[in-house]
Formats: sequence, structure tokens, C-alpha cells
Amino acid sequence: QVQLVESGGGLVQAGGSLRLSCVASGARTFSFFTMGWFRQAPGKERERVAAINWSGTPANTYYTDSVKGRFTISRDNSKNTVYLQMNSLRPEDTAVYYCAANPRGTSYNIWGQGTQVTVSS
Repeated sequence: QVQLVESGGGLVQAGGSLRLSCVASGARTFSFFTMGWFRQAPGKERERVAAINWSGTPANTYYTDSVKGRFTISRDNSKNTVYLQMNSLRPEDTAVYYCAANPRGTSYNIWGQGTQVTVSS
């Protein structure tokens, strides 16, 4: 059974940076998974922030408009890990960030427990 564990969240001032990590255990075929980072702020719906397909190349990444140019998603298949580098953080980036896996390219059906990111103004 695949499990995802996120880490790297915390409290940071506006303009600062954080790097989130998500390690997949029990995933022998992790390198084939599309991986995504989602976030959910209080009172708001969960939104997809970034995604990366199996190739891991920049051309095969997705970013929601509000984070383009500030966030970078990457993966290290040798470590079964996906990262989200977040720079120039803003208070509106405050949310619980979730890592999710899309093993068959159809839907994100494996989720981590989430990690809190709080950006103070």
C-alpha cells in the first residue's frame, strides 16, 4: 500500500522561502506516477498548486497561475520523493499543503496527511 508523507511546512515571513518534501513508501512504480501538490486554506476549496508527470522535465509540469514564477515542483525518482520549492511567499499562500499521487493518469487517489504553511505579513 502506497503512503505519502509530507514535510517542510512551517511559519515564514512574507517574501521568504520553504521547501516541501513528499516521500512515497510502498511504491515500487513511483517513477511512473504523476504527482501533485494541492493546498486548502480555511474556508476555501482545495486547489491544485503544481503537478509533475513521470518524466520530471520542466516542460511536463503544471502550475496554477497564482504561483507561476514563484514555486517549482521537482522529483527524485531514486528517492521516491517529490518537492515543492516555494519562493517569494505571500500571506495568501497560507494553507495546508497536500501531496497526492495519480498512479494511472486518471485521478489523484493517494493523499498525504498534509503540512501547514503559514506566511506572516
